[in-house]
Amino acid sequence: MPQEQYTHHRSTMPSSGGPQVYKVGIYGWRKRCLYFFVLLLMILILVNLAMTIWILKVMNFTIDGMGNLRITEKGLKLEGDSEFLQPLYAKEIQSRPGNALYFKSARNVTVNILNDQTKVLTQLITGPKAVEAYGQRFEVKTVSGKLLFSADNNEVVVGAERLRVLGAEGTVFPKSIETPNVRADPFKELRLESPTRSLVMEAPKGVEINAEAGNMEATCRTELRLESKDGEIKLDAAKIQLPRLPHGSYTPTGTRQKVFELCVCANGRLFLSQAGTGSTCQINTSVCL
Repeated sequence: MPQEQYTHHRSTMPSSGGPQVYKVGIYGWRKRCLYFFVLLLMILILVNLAMTIWILKVMNFTIDGMGNLRITEKGLKLEGDSEFLQPLYAKEIQSRPGNALYFKSARNVTVNILNDQTKVLTQLITGPKAVEAYGQRFEVKTVSGKLLFSADNNEVVVGAERLRVLGAEGTVFPKSIETPNVRADPFKELRLESPTRSLVMEAPKGVEINAEAGNMEATCRTELRLESKDGEIKLDAAKIQLPRLPHGSYTPTGTRQKVFELCVCANGRLFLSQAGTGSTCQINTSVCL
C-alpha cells in the first residue's frame, strides 16, 4: 500500500530540527489479514457465480422458460411428468396431439367446477375405492350427440336400443319398472320372479306373453289371476291342459264314463263334472263353496 507523508508546519513555534514526517498506513499482521479477507471475498464471489451458473444449467433456464416448462403464445407447455403440490387452476388442460393425458395421485383426483362465488357446482372424485360424481344431472352421450344414459333426482334414462344385464342373479327392481318390451338373449330363458311379494304386469292396451321357441311357465304360491276389464283373455294353443282341476261328485250306481265337462262357478272357479245326457254342473255346485 502506498505510503503518504504529511509535513506539519507550526507557524507559532519555531522548529530547530526541520519539518517532522508522520507515516500513515497498515503494516504488519493487519496488512496480511486485509489481503486474506479480500482474497476470501473474491473466492466466495467466484464460487457463488459458479453455483449460479450450475443451477441455471441444471434447471435448464432459457428465455422461453425453465426445465419442462415453456412459455408459449397459447399459454404454458409442460414436457414430461409434472408434479403439483398445491391446487391447479386452469381454463384448459390438454395433451400434445397424438399423446394421452394422465392424472396420477397417491390418494384421489378431484375435479371441481366452481361458480363466481367459488361455490362447488359439480364435483368428480376418483379414489382408491370408488368414483363419485356430484351434480344436478349426469349424462353419457355418443360422439354424434345421442343420449345413452342420464340420471337426475327424478329419473334415470337409458337411451340405448338395448339394455343388457350380464349378472348371474339378474336385475333387482325394488319398486316398479316401465318398459315396452322385455326380451331375453337368443337361446336364453327369460324369468320374471318376485320371491317374497306379488308380480303384477299391467298395460293400457294389453299384455302379450309370447314364447316362440320354448315353453312358458307361470308359477305362484297362492293365486294366479288373469284379468281383463274391457276385453277378453285369449289362450291360443293347439292343446290347453288343466291337470289339477277338482272333480265333481258322481252317482255310484250310474255308468261311469271317462268323459267330463268343464264347469265354471260364480266365483270363477273351474271344475270337472262327469258328463251325462244333460249338463251336470248344477248338480256339483258343492265344489264352488
